[in-house]
Amino acid sequence: MDFGLSEEQKLLQETVRGFVANECSLARLREIYDCDSDFDAAIWSGLAEMGIAGLMIPEAFGGAGLELLDLALVAEVLGAGAVPCPLFGHALASIAVAEAGSDAQKERILPQLADATRIAAVALGEGGGRWDPERFDARVSDGTLTATKHYVTSADRAGLFVVGLAGGELALVDADAPGIAIEPLDSADRTRRSFSVRFEQTPAERLAVAAGRRVVDAGLVLLAADAFGGGWQLVEFATRYAKTREQFGQKIGEFQAVKHQLADMAIDIEPARGLYWYAAYAFDHVRAESEQVAAMAKAHLTDRYAQAARDAVEIYGGIGLTWECEVHIWLKRALFDRAYLGTPDVHRERSAKLSGW
Repeated sequence: MDFGLSEEQKLLQETVRGFVANECSLARLREIYDCDSDFDAAIWSGLAEMGIAGLMIPEAFGGAGLELLDLALVAEVLGAGAVPCPLFGHALASIAVAEAGSDAQKERILPQLADATRIAAVALGEGGGRWDPERFDARVSDGTLTATKHYVTSADRAGLFVVGLAGGELALVDADAPGIAIEPLDSADRTRRSFSVRFEQTPAERLAVAAGRRVVDAGLVLLAADAFGGGWQLVEFATRYAKTREQFGQKIGEFQAVKHQLADMAIDIEPARGLYWYAAYAFDHVRAESEQVAAMAKAHLTDRYAQAARDAVEIYGGIGLTWECEVHIWLKRALFDRAYLGTPDVHRERSAKLSGW
């Protein structure tokens, strides 16, 4: 099978890569990392102007009408740059409304999400590390929602929440509605800060179709793409450092052990590119396989990302874990990717079951 990117997809990645290089340099990233918020208005408005906020929203509602593979290619570039922005939750919320909303809900909400005049977030995780839609307890009763959701990214900037409910259902909650309490969590990854959101008798509106599983699977693919981009960035960081750092009068990249470690890092990451590409493609075109390949892509790539981060820290030596060394930013992002929506062992088990093992 000959599977590659179209010229349009390559151009999309290059355009976003150029934007990240200009607007989110390492110096700017450090400034944001040291702030109380992970939101940068210039970065978000720039992505919105390029149409990234509405990439998968149908053209009829002001979006680009593209597919998950296109969005995943953007996620790869943002992962490589460790870009702090609310796109992850916003994109998943857009997918939820586009796939599961009624005609009236789509007409009311999607244009606002497409032009980013309203930021959306997804509230999924529940106590006990539950990310599986079939295990959620949250319910809408008499038009109101009482529940607590954990690890909600960009909750402090959201104008709309898409909330996961029991049985794979989803609900819309206006962020200005009464009964919402948002508390910041002590997140290691400062590029995607997380919050606990409590809904207490909060007005909520169910989406027309139970699409919780689809939204979670899309999230798995985007995390896998982010992990691929971040993993490759760590390979580049480590290689560059090994070519300049001297020990015992030699560049450390000349030592055989370091050469092998760098080669292993690259060999671990590069072949997995097709894994997230196919998982994104299957989401839209091979639904019979989409759940299984999304689970496997997330499990494998987030594991490889975490290992690449550990390897990079070793190559940098004693400074690898210091605040002054940039590697720690990607290390913490790798830990987020690995844990969010379920750890690799959870998804490997799910992938095995879906494969009939």
